[in-house]
Amino acid sequence: MNFISNIWNQPRTSVAGLLIAVVTIGGVLSQQGISLGKAGTGTVISLVAAIATALLGLLARDPDGAAVRQVSGSASQQARLGAWMLIALLLSSTMTGCSAVSVAQDIVNWTPSLESAIATVDSTAALLAPADAPVFAAATLGFDAAANMLVTQSKAYLANPSAGVLAQLQAQVVTFQQQVNSSLLVATKIVDAASQKHALSAIEAVATIVNAMLALVEQVSSKAAVAHMAQAAQIKMAAVEPYLDRNQSVAMIAAHYDEPVEVARAQVVLAEQDAARAGF
Repeated sequence: MNFISNIWNQPRTSVAGLLIAVVTIGGVLSQQGISLGKAGTGTVISLVAAIATALLGLLARDPDGAAVRQVSGSASQQARLGAWMLIALLLSSTMTGCSAVSVAQDIVNWTPSLESAIATVDSTAALLAPADAPVFAAATLGFDAAANMLVTQSKAYLANPSAGVLAQLQAQVVTFQQQVNSSLLVATKIVDAASQKHALSAIEAVATIVNAMLALVEQVSSKAAVAHMAQAAQIKMAAVEPYLDRNQSVAMIAAHYDEPVEVARAQVVLAEQDAARAGF
C-alpha cells in the first residue's frame, strides 16, 4: 500500500496531482461536449476546472513553502508545483468559454498599447537611413486609420456585442493584420541593417497587438466565420513568422496581462498554433 503512505508523506504533491487530474478530466469532458449544465456564462465543467486551477495556484504559492522545503528538502517540489500550475492554466484555457462582453473588454483594453505602438511607428521613419525612410513610411501609411477604425469597432462591439457589429470587427481585424503582415515583408527588404532593425521592431509591436486582438475575435466567432476570415488573409502568418521577435511578443503579452513570462510564452505559442490551424 505504498500509494497510501505516499499520500500521507507527500500531501501537497498528492493534492496537486488530484487537482491536475480534475483539470485534465475536465478538458476531456469539455472536448466531448459534456458540460454538466450551465454555471453563469460558462459551464459546470469549466467552473470546476477553473476552481481546481486556482487551488493549484494557491498550493504552488503556499506561504509555508519555505518551511516545507527546510523540513523535507524538496526544493524541486516547488518547481513541479509551479509547472503543474502552468499546465493547469493551459488546459483550462482550452475549455473555459469567454463571453462576448469579456472578450470585447479585453480587445478595448489593448487600445492604449496599440495607440502607443502606432505612435512609435510614426516616429520610426526619422531613425532610418534617408533612402529607407520613404519605403517604411509608404509601407505603414495606413496604420493610423486602420487602428482608429479597429478601436472604434471594438468599443462599438463592447457596447453592443451583436452579430452585425461582430462581422464588422472580424473584417477590420483581418484587414489590419494583412496590412501589418505586408509591411513586415516590405521591411525585410530594407538593406541597411540598422534601419531594418528599427523598422521591424516598430512593426512587430503592432503585429503582436493586432494578432492578440485577432485571437480574441476568434474566440467569439463561429467556425464558419473564422474560416471566412482566414480566406481573406492572403498573407499567412507563416510567411512573416521568420521575421518576428517572439521574445518581444512574449514580453508585451506578459506586461499587458501582468503574468509570468513562462505563461505568456505558452500563450503566444498556443495562439500561433491556433492561428495556423484556422488557416491564418
